[in-house]
Amino acid sequence: MKKTVLSILLLACTSTAFAAPQVITVSRFEVGKDNWAFNREEVMLTCRPGHALYAINPSTLVQYPLNDIAEQQVASGSSKGQPISIIQIDDPANPSQKKSLQPFIERADKLC
Repeated sequence: MKKTVLSILLLACTSTAFAAPQVITVSRFEVGKDNWAFNREEVMLTCRPGHALYAINPSTLVQYPLNDIAEQQVASGSSKGQPISIIQIDDPANPSQKKSLQPFIERADKLC
């Protein structure tokens, strides 16, 4: 009986863990300052239902859409967020452009 109850509890916890969105934290130190695209020392990356990719400021928990799907969710009100340009820095090599988000989009995409 104890084994059955323990097995059921373990299965319930495992299935809940798989259903929750994964979140990883990346830092300027880890990525390198030449590839870092944000005015924060670290951000969290996540993939939400529907393949919506977000960067999250760990100190405020404000989320910033990284792809069109996430932008649509914010625009429709189904998710809260601010434009990524708020925390995205300018590219010193191309002053009229922002740093590329592609490495962060690829990392967040692996969480889906």
